[in-house]
Amino acid sequence: MFTGLSAFPLAPLHEEKLDEKSLVGLVERLAQAKVDSIGALGSTGNYAYFSRGDRRRITELSVQHADSIPVFVSIGDTRLQQVLRLAEDAQQVGVRALMLAPVSYQPLYPDEVYDLYETVTRHISVPLVIYDNPRTTRFEFSVELMQSIAALPHVSSIKLGGMTQDMMAMRARIAHLKQGLPSHVSVGVSGDGVAIEGLYAGCELWYSALAGLLPQLSLRILQAVRNNDHAQLSDLSARMQPVWDCFARFGGGLRTVATLAVLLGRVRSSVLPAPLRLLPVLEQDLLRQWLLDMQELAA
Repeated sequence: MFTGLSAFPLAPLHEEKLDEKSLVGLVERLAQAKVDSIGALGSTGNYAYFSRGDRRRITELSVQHADSIPVFVSIGDTRLQQVLRLAEDAQQVGVRALMLAPVSYQPLYPDEVYDLYETVTRHISVPLVIYDNPRTTRFEFSVELMQSIAALPHVSSIKLGGMTQDMMAMRARIAHLKQGLPSHVSVGVSGDGVAIEGLYAGCELWYSALAGLLPQLSLRILQAVRNNDHAQLSDLSARMQPVWDCFARFGGGLRTVATLAVLLGRVRSSVLPAPLRLLPVLEQDLLRQWLLDMQELAA
């Protein structure tokens, strides 16, 4: 369950309300593509913008339409009691794992983050993923803190963010981290633009925003890594660069994936919660051309 490709779909809105039909369509495509897991309500799923009731509904729909694919769901919130309520809701619905990022308004200290995870792990009965996303949480895990949290009950994987394309630095970071991890805890790369490097550097899992919309393309990239097909990877990397550039320029994958989803007709145009917007017109034109060039892979 904690290897391969974990696809993070949008939780699309229409006129500021959850677009259930579009959400179901996205989840069903992931089930048909046979990704290894589905990460509902990740950052690409706008989890921080939804009420508890909406989050439960998104979780229900994801589990109902995922077929046999394991569903993970984010339970991050600024208050511990709300995190525990979200964990209870998700487990009642039938998720296979929970994901937790140290969400806050006031900056958190390492001992506060440890206490957060320690408390949550005492109240859950399913596996937990450490959700490292410093770009949005503004919290930087030390290797030692991650290792300490990974030793807690139920922790089964780390969604590792903040990666660079420096392969040597990435290998060193992952090797250092793994030295102090329990053997059952997997490490997954997060950040699609560095996924190939992360997989080669020792990650067992790719936590992917792009796969939530284009699973077949993401599976092809993953298979090329597994086959050590450098020629295909070189070609795919070059062709993917316009998308990775948009990811880097516009704060991660959310706005880019949402824009691609609209251009493909998978969601309606008001997909993001205000005040978030789709990419500017110039980048939309660039992505429209990219979809035409990639139509054999971006179906």
